[in-house]
Amino acid sequence: MKSILIIDDHPLFREGLKAIIGRSNKFEVTGEAGNAHQGLRMAKKYKPDLVVVDISLPDTNGIQLTREIRDLLPETRIIIVSMHSKVDYIVEAFQAGATGYVVKESASEKLLKGLESVAKGEYFLDSAVSHQVVKALMKFPGKEAKITDADYGSLTPREQEIMRLLAEGLSAKEIAEKLFISPKTVENHRANIMNKLGLHSTMELVRYAAKLGLIDVDLWKE
Repeated sequence: MKSILIIDDHPLFREGLKAIIGRSNKFEVTGEAGNAHQGLRMAKKYKPDLVVVDISLPDTNGIQLTREIRDLLPETRIIIVSMHSKVDYIVEAFQAGATGYVVKESASEKLLKGLESVAKGEYFLDSAVSHQVVKALMKFPGKEAKITDADYGSLTPREQEIMRLLAEGLSAKEIAEKLFISPKTVENHRANIMNKLGLHSTMELVRYAAKLGLIDVDLWKE
């Protein structure tokens, strides 16, 4: 039986995942965590075979956490479960070391299949987005180098997360609520981001994010 660690900041969603996993006699949930810090600590403690990680966590993003877990436990397989189905998130997740990606709305149908695939050493990707991602990987083999632009690389993981949300059009208040921090903290991060990147307006930020492939430009079209 394969051991699983669940890392997601919503207790109800964790319960839902445990109920789905409980349908199979191949897996056992040995731990759960509500944030990245706790999740990393539990990964060190339990050394699970598989980790199910939410991409949006209160203290860092799931992609950064995936890198940290893979550095710590190279044999552990990681599935990202996310409400995001945009290609750039998914490509970045696989580049960080994830071996599976399931969109939250289809978790009830796809999660067990995904866990079985990655447990066998295969990659698993939600069929709804797989065609787009393969196209993106074929078209942009240098995507990783592109995203690690020197200026962008100078941002902390939290600043990268806030930059992405700002570029997607969220207000400081909306970002604060999403990340469980104060609007003032968001504004401080925004100022640091603009300073590090040498940008002077939100539209410049959007253009920069689009150039790196971090957002869907279609979001901004009327």
